[in-house]
Parts: sequence; structure tokens; C-alpha cells
Amino acid sequence: MDLMIATVSQGLLWALLAIGVHLTFRVLDIADLTVEGSFPLGAAVAATLLTSGWSPIPAIAMACFAGMLSGVVTGFLCTKLKIPALLAGILTMIALYSVNLRVMGKANLPLLQQETIFTAYQPEGMAMPLTVLLIGFVIVLLISVAYYIFFGTEIGAAIRATGCNPHMIRANGINTDVMVVLGLLFSNGLVAISGALVAQSNGFADVGMGVGTIVIGLASVIIGEVLFGTRSFKNCLISVILGSIVYRIVIAAVLQMGMPPNDLKLFTAILVAIALSLPLIQARFNRLKKGAH
Repeated sequence: MDLMIATVSQGLLWALLAIGVHLTFRVLDIADLTVEGSFPLGAAVAATLLTSGWSPIPAIAMACFAGMLSGVVTGFLCTKLKIPALLAGILTMIALYSVNLRVMGKANLPLLQQETIFTAYQPEGMAMPLTVLLIGFVIVLLISVAYYIFFGTEIGAAIRATGCNPHMIRANGINTDVMVVLGLLFSNGLVAISGALVAQSNGFADVGMGVGTIVIGLASVIIGEVLFGTRSFKNCLISVILGSIVYRIVIAAVLQMGMPPNDLKLFTAILVAIALSLPLIQARFNRLKKGAH
């Protein structure tokens, strides 16, 4: 039971990363690798401010702001300098590695003796795993509701339309460059919040903790879509959150079965590759089925 609670808790904390990846990958139709830099950036900013005496909520807010800035940089490279989105994300990600080292002053910053959002708001008598689960659930719920409401507004609808049909939305007088920058800004802000929460949950921030986060985010998105569907925007949002939790449960299960932790990235990459190729596999299976008849 303790393992399940801890696993679901981690799934909730990583769900914000998955929502950020979903925003760029599905809504904007951009493969944004900035997340591999903005995730540890959020952790680095929050950890540095916490060790400097800041309280947890302002530290997380500043981490979000730093993540948003990284998204703006990628958006600027992509829209104004006309660098392909994939390369723009890679350039920002590489630059953020040095920025994260600068922010922390070293490669690893422990938080074991610091007050975090989980220790500051821990209900009396409640165990830490349950506290992480409760606080993680409340944060994800609040951010998800705000996210859903925002994408129902005129600006949110314009961002969604930019990813769906940029020519149509441009013909309606909307500046698609601004919409792309806004999408990348919100995406990386969410990713940075996820990094700040994960760092506080794990008790440290590390400059290398962003390696493979894009694959983890994609795995959560794809698993959620396959298992829970994409009938509406609200359904997509819920699917992404549940997909993050299911992904963490799958990881915990394979570790319990004896998989070496060093093989987790390989396992995740294979899982995402299979999930992304499912539509093609299903189409070929259907053709074979029709041919048999």
C-alpha cells in the first residue's frame, strides 16, 4: 500500500510535466525539447530559493516564471529567427544546462534540512507519503481547472487553432507567432512547476534530472490517450493526468519484477516507440483482417 501511495504521488507530481508536453506535442503540434532544460530549471530555482530562506509557494512561483522565460526563448528562436522548432528546443535545452549550474552553483543541491511545500503544509499526524499525495492532488486539480478554463477563452482557443490549422487562424487576423510563443510559455511554466515539486519530494535538485523527461512526458501522454481516449479537450486533459499515474505504476511494477534501474530509460523509450506506432500497427492489422475475409 505504501508503494502504491508513493507511486501515485509521483504520478501526480509528474502529471504537470505531461500536461506541458501535451500542450506542445498535441495542441501546438511541436516537438519541444526545451522541457529537458526547463524541468531541472524549475528544480534548480526552487531549491536555490528554499536554501536561501524563501517559503515554498513563492519559490515554486519563481520556478514557474523561470520556466516561462525558457519557453519564450524557444518561441523567439522558432518564430522570429525562423529556426526549426526541434532545433530551437535543443538550443535552449543546451543553454539551460549551464544556466542551471549557475543557478545552483553546483551539480547537486540537497533539500533534506529545508522546509518544502510538503513539510510546511503537512497535516498533523499524517504520514509524509499521504501528504505528498494530498498536496500533489490539490495542486494538479487547481492547475488543471485553470488550464481547462484558459483554453476555453478566446486566446486559448486561438492557441489550439494555431496548432490545428495555422493558415485558417492567420486568415482570421490572429498572429500565429504570438500564439506559438504563448503556448511554449505556458508549457514550460507547467514543466518547471513539476520540476520544483519533484525536487522537493525527492529532497534534492540535480542538474541532470531533466535527462529523458521528454520521453517520460510523451509516454504519459500516449498511454493516457490509448487507455482513456481523446473524445474532448477535457477528456484529453484527464487522460494525460491518468496516463502519468499509470506510467509510474508500470515503472514501479517492472522495478518490482527485477528490472535494473539503469534500464528504465531504455524501457521507457521502447514503450513510447510501441505506443506511437500503435495506429500504424492497428491499420495494418485491420487491412490483414479485411484481406482474410
